[in-house]
Amino acid sequence: MRTDGRRRRAAAGLAAAGLVLGGVLVARELASPVFGMRQGPLAKDPACARIAAHYPDRLDGDRRDPFTYEGLAAWGHGKVRLRCGLNPPAPAKDPCIAVNGVDWVLREAAARDGHDLLVTYGRRPAVEVTLSASVRQTDTVLMELSRLVAPVRQSDHCLAGH
Repeated sequence: MRTDGRRRRAAAGLAAAGLVLGGVLVARELASPVFGMRQGPLAKDPACARIAAHYPDRLDGDRRDPFTYEGLAAWGHGKVRLRCGLNPPAPAKDPCIAVNGVDWVLREAAARDGHDLLVTYGRRPAVEVTLSASVRQTDTVLMELSRLVAPVRQSDHCLAGH
């Protein structure tokens, strides 16, 4: 009988340890910079995987945040956030800028809390980038991210003369 009691206590201890570990992992995930970002409907597109394979380790001097969700990346505790796998935006009157051959639409209405929200135009899947006001080198960050996005075939331009 003593063996059965030991087994039960060991099983109960193992189960409790599993619950504690699970709770720690959930709490860590909820506290991570990715919390609040949702995957886009096309996040599993192979183009997003190709982009993810070339995420830089650093942007604006900040390290890439350690999480693994398809189509999502962040640097500097969410200071720069990237979502790959969105449906391309429809033509709109939002401002558009071209950076190294990639058209980005500035979604002024969607920007909030001092963050700029940009979405690639004319590429499927589209990529969305959110930049905090604390990003020091916006131009450099957009050049680096444009390099990542450039291999996704562009079918339309938001700026004339491309």
